[in-house]
Amino acid sequence: MNTSHPWRARTWRAVATAALTLSAAAGAWAQAYPAKAIKLVVPYAPGGSADIAARLITDEWGKALGGSLFIENKGGAGGNIGVDMVAKSAPDGYTIGLQTVSLAINPSLTAKMPYDTLKDLAPIGMVASSQHVLVVNNVLPAKNVKELVALLKAKPGQYSYGSAGAGSTFHMSAELFKAVAGTPIVHIPYRGGGPAMIDTMSGQVAMSFSVLSAAQPHVQAGKLRALGVTGTKRSPLMPDVPTIAEAGLPGYTFETWFIVFAPAGTPKPVIDKLNTSLNQALNTPALRERMARDGFDPTPSTPEQARARLEQEMPQWAKLIKERGITAE
Repeated sequence: MNTSHPWRARTWRAVATAALTLSAAAGAWAQAYPAKAIKLVVPYAPGGSADIAARLITDEWGKALGGSLFIENKGGAGGNIGVDMVAKSAPDGYTIGLQTVSLAINPSLTAKMPYDTLKDLAPIGMVASSQHVLVVNNVLPAKNVKELVALLKAKPGQYSYGSAGAGSTFHMSAELFKAVAGTPIVHIPYRGGGPAMIDTMSGQVAMSFSVLSAAQPHVQAGKLRALGVTGTKRSPLMPDVPTIAEAGLPGYTFETWFIVFAPAGTPKPVIDKLNTSLNQALNTPALRERMARDGFDPTPSTPEQARARLEQEMPQWAKLIKERGITAE
């Protein structure tokens, strides 16, 4: 472009100066960040997998970041209420969120989403992956997966399962089970995994696909019966419990992942600082050991890799949900 005219030269100098000023201001802000505690929104009630993952990482993440994080549980609508709260927060790095694979699932389950996943959110990075465990209450006569499938087929629609809400990992792992087994089970959504597990123990619902670490003490205490884990291999937390596939339902596998994000428009230097400190925390031996004990496999990433995973999985889940006629009940 010709900038030989004096007024054009002055204009371009002004634009360049403004850009440099903004860049310097953003850099200075990132250096001073965080100047106060950061709210980490978990869009489910306490006790579920997202809540456990958040509580595992906050201390080490805060140390690496040079600040502190506190958790606010904001359950409801399969996680959409809490995520929407983050999406509509000031993009200053002081309100961020942690969500499961449901972030990729919910747009295909909810007719009118309150936010646009890819436009209104800025991924910070991946946190971890994990699997669930199929647990039943002790009143249920089924002692293994084969017996459970036979029971469900013999009495279609008479048994229910509890989930952490429509679109939650509890919900989708159960719907995938129904699809592979060819069995109808009534879905009872709760405002988090904790309440779903309580009602599974009491017999209000027959079963739940619970997070491993939350179910383990109840299984050990004899309050729940574990029939199978959802991943491709047995969990060190429950080495005697087979995978659902090896227990009689070949072709079934389900694992979830966890992602942290900020509102769209959050300055890149702040996103980068959050990402760098998160990855530093996830690579801390002490945190990795604690996460392994709770059934989580740390998965550090860049913000770009986190966004790519969202973009890749959203259409995959949309296809499954449409084919199976799954709805946000």
